[in-house]
Amino acid sequence: MDSRDVALTVLKDIETNDTFSNIALAKALKVNQFSDKKDRAFVTRLVEGTVETRLTLDYIINQFSKTRINKCKPLIRCILRSALYQIMYMDSVPESAAINEAVRLTKKHGFATLSGFVNGVLRNIARGKENIEYPDNETDYIKYLSVKYSVPEWLCEKLFLDYGDRVEKLLGNSFEERATAIRVNELRTTREELKSMLESQGVCVQYGIYDDKALLLSGYDFIRKLPGYRQGFFTVQDESSMCMLRAAGIKQGDFVVDVCAAPGGKSTGAYEYTGPGGKVISRDISRDKLELIEENATRLGHVENGDAFVIEEYDALKPDESLYNLADVVIADLPCSGLGIMNRKNDIKYRVTAEQLEELAKLQRDILEVVCKYVRPGGRLIYSTCTINPAENEENVKWFTERHGDFSVVSGRLFLQGIDKCDGFFYSVMQREE
Repeated sequence: MDSRDVALTVLKDIETNDTFSNIALAKALKVNQFSDKKDRAFVTRLVEGTVETRLTLDYIINQFSKTRINKCKPLIRCILRSALYQIMYMDSVPESAAINEAVRLTKKHGFATLSGFVNGVLRNIARGKENIEYPDNETDYIKYLSVKYSVPEWLCEKLFLDYGDRVEKLLGNSFEERATAIRVNELRTTREELKSMLESQGVCVQYGIYDDKALLLSGYDFIRKLPGYRQGFFTVQDESSMCMLRAAGIKQGDFVVDVCAAPGGKSTGAYEYTGPGGKVISRDISRDKLELIEENATRLGHVENGDAFVIEEYDALKPDESLYNLADVVIADLPCSGLGIMNRKNDIKYRVTAEQLEELAKLQRDILEVVCKYVRPGGRLIYSTCTINPAENEENVKWFTERHGDFSVVSGRLFLQGIDKCDGFFYSVMQREE
């Protein structure tokens, strides 16, 4: 199977259809069942790497090409970028192979007249890559950050204003490999038993850093094929998110409402604290996403106890008077810009805009205004996001507590990717007075 052609198909889908990279890649890998896992790994790395470093690649290409990269045809852009990624970042691939394959793909897809252009640009870069001129971090720090970490300049400037000298660690995290965090389902096993089970199959397993339900995995191929996955012994969840669940103070028998629940990690985690004697209502506006919640909850065994775990299609902006003043805990993990998970979703940085940041902050406030009414006196509202944008985090909490004097912050935390060894994540636990 032509692994480079498969990768090119994925990159073209992303480029021309604005498809999210993880969705485009998953679709292609499902259609193209590689017999050799090395080919699958090659396609994955080539796609993810090319997307992750796109701005850097474009900067280099523009130094060697008379035609600016944004003036090239979409397919040629994808061919140049993916070949250059191999030249610059994949030491196991000979430069000649990367260039020759790029030329072959150019001809194969009906652009033979441009094969000389592709060949010339790539060979010039290969010959001159040691002399590429990059922005200087002393004279133009924002441009330097943008090119080095492949992040739009406006976003580099914003993060620098928010976090100062820590910005390089935040952006550099996107290129670091991290172990996969899983949450042990203690209703079915223990952390020690699951650790031993996974290690017996050659998986590298470490205890989590922040939460005693967490294990950190590396050295495996597919999470769904690991022992214990189908039995519902664990689910994938970052430790920062687990910390939020623990801070929520959910007790056995509690009534919990999760208002924007998909794909269900926080709802299922809440159930593991309440036990079958409590109740969790897991809601989302998207019917497709509700299927993900149901799949996860069923695998973990959380839907086996009647009405203890309820999945509902519901718009969080629509008030539900039947829940007023009833919930012990309301989880509001709300739609956000996702700037804390650029490591895992490498095209977020290209999609988000300054206008969207403002719109999302307002949406979060609108939802909080509705769902805070579900919290009983003495109960707790948990607000969280997977972003590091202060306007969506601390500023929203300040805005909310100023408007709602019966709620006060009892705990909270901001995790910064690259500094804390987990996703960027924010949560605030607010308690309603009795």
